[in-house]
Amino acid sequence: MGVDRRRRPRRHRRRAGVQPPRKEEGAVVSRRERAVPPAETTPDNKRVVRIALAGAGVAVVALAIAMIAGGAATPRVIPGLPDEGPLTRWGLPLSKLLMDVSGVLTVGTLLAATVFLPSDKGLLGKPALAYVKAASWLALAWAAAAAATMIFSLSEALRVPVADVLGGDELTSFASQISQGIALTLVVLFSVAIALFARGAITVGAGGGLLVLAMATLLPPALTGHSSSAPNHDLATTGVAAHLLALALWVGGLAVLCVHALRRRPSLEIAATRFSSLALWCFVAVGLSGLFSTVARLTSFSELFTSAYGLMLLAKTAAFAVLGVFGWWHRKHTLPRLATGAPGAFARFASVELLVMFATVGVAVVLARTAPPQEIVQTDPVVDLLGYPLPPEISPANLASLWWFDLFSGTLIALLGGFYLAGVVRLARRGDHWPAGRTVAWFVGLLILLLATQTGVARYAKVLFSAHMAEHMTLSMLVPIFLVLGAPVTLALRALKPAARRGDRGPREWLTTILHSRFVRFVTHPAIATAIFVVSTYALYFTPLFTSAMEEHLGHMAMTAHFLLSGCLFFWVIIGIDPSPHTLPHVARLIVLFVTMPFHAFFGIALMSMGTVMAAEWYDQLGRTWGASALADQQTGGAIAWGFGEIPTLIVLIALAFQWWRDDDRKARRADRRADALAARTGGSGDAQLDAYNDYLTKLNQRDNSQ
Repeated sequence: MGVDRRRRPRRHRRRAGVQPPRKEEGAVVSRRERAVPPAETTPDNKRVVRIALAGAGVAVVALAIAMIAGGAATPRVIPGLPDEGPLTRWGLPLSKLLMDVSGVLTVGTLLAATVFLPSDKGLLGKPALAYVKAASWLALAWAAAAAATMIFSLSEALRVPVADVLGGDELTSFASQISQGIALTLVVLFSVAIALFARGAITVGAGGGLLVLAMATLLPPALTGHSSSAPNHDLATTGVAAHLLALALWVGGLAVLCVHALRRRPSLEIAATRFSSLALWCFVAVGLSGLFSTVARLTSFSELFTSAYGLMLLAKTAAFAVLGVFGWWHRKHTLPRLATGAPGAFARFASVELLVMFATVGVAVVLARTAPPQEIVQTDPVVDLLGYPLPPEISPANLASLWWFDLFSGTLIALLGGFYLAGVVRLARRGDHWPAGRTVAWFVGLLILLLATQTGVARYAKVLFSAHMAEHMTLSMLVPIFLVLGAPVTLALRALKPAARRGDRGPREWLTTILHSRFVRFVTHPAIATAIFVVSTYALYFTPLFTSAMEEHLGHMAMTAHFLLSGCLFFWVIIGIDPSPHTLPHVARLIVLFVTMPFHAFFGIALMSMGTVMAAEWYDQLGRTWGASALADQQTGGAIAWGFGEIPTLIVLIALAFQWWRDDDRKARRADRRADALAARTGGSGDAQLDAYNDYLTKLNQRDNSQ
């Protein structure tokens, strides 16, 4: 009988405890395998869909309950004005909920791709690339929801149905002239940009840039809401910005991590550990920023229990406390179980935590649309502008006693001081030496920053141009000198540990990448850094930009940040200790310093010569009756700008002379060591030129003796 060589279908025999081989991550699969997905992934995908639907349902139900309890679901009956209709009444919070959720998930997917999941020499892995592509689709949903929110917001403002809004010309004016419409327009533009650029992002750096852009896109709508009109709008604006960013990182990161666990993707333990560290910081930031925002909006403690705003705030606080318990349970129980190879417990627990988070987001949407309680008293227009009453006539005693807490600069000082001190302590525990002079210089800079932004100087800086100029010069020409001499980048590079996995990016690798980036190389060029330091001052004060910056708290924050950053950038080039892409010889540093400082003197002379008041509308609204006139005060500010540069220049010259001496001494000692090594090797003096000259004299002497 012949052998039957026809192909017969293969049948896998399952033995006890034996599973068919699985392909490794990234392995090549056949067309048949791509056409038929593995059966083991289907239940995981179904669980993800169920959790997503449950989260959406919980958020919508929480939103509906909060609207009904807070009265936002009932029509506002105002005699003589029409009603916008139920479509706008319910469509606006729902579209805003979709906008917030899609924005948070966009941040979460980019965060998981660039921070949570390990990379390979700067390139995104296969799961990370999938999350970046998901961020592209989520950003498109974000843009669509923002556009719908814009339409419903205009319908509510005009109290007309949506059909009338779409058929009129008011939408264009709302999107380009009204602050709320401009904020939503920015969200649409930035989210579309994220969607487009995410399609081609394959590196960790590109993903990190998109993450920063996504976090910035979250801010405009929140900063143009009730926070900008709160009695203490400085505290409220900064608080809501910090609150929103921390909450987005927390909720978005957990949502994507939950999907990662349910789908049983690789590197879950690494991602969960990194998220746990980030979640702790986010929990603290959300709690503190929420506390500051509450203090800024409520005028009395009883309003927590007597107003709809206070009751919803209590509900959100209760949900926040529950989330804190979840985070503690994660660290205590689920992370150890995850390390032992039990991802199911983490996925189940994280899913429940995610549902609580979505319910919190639903309540937060209604809370953002609910006006805080208002005092039934005659308001002071100056308080509405400044956030505090007009201070009395300026004096040294008032400058020292009228302290004013600024959350932005206060948080910045606390973080800079805390991180620097933590780095010094880590080096000390490791037995490494860190110069005490650098630590002293750093904290002297922070002390000057504290005095410039938290004392009466900060209060009078919004009222008097002279006080503003003194603060400006301090922030841009005095504080950066000491911060640069503190060498924070060098400390961070020595204190931070390298990534545990080779090729991955931890904080130290991110810092190194930023230092070697094209952007840093460009802005640290001496010509560019000098131009930013000088030209930006003229561009701010001799254009309408100064008026716009004085009228908004965001403008004050932007000026503070710009003064510090431009000053640190310039003095990093001149006296920087930290490694820089461009190294200048000491003579060139002196030339740059002496060329730059006269421009500040010219700036002061120009201010003293002006016959008109800058930002006159702002100063006229304050109604100041004491002190010199606005023009005379502006001339005083010019004199301060003209004469302030002497002290910083002297400090820089002393620091530069000391660095020059240290550098020459270091080179001399290095040359001595080389000479000693050469002398030990050759038996000479160690100086090649001296030995050659001595040999020449010896040969001449021998020739004379031979004659």
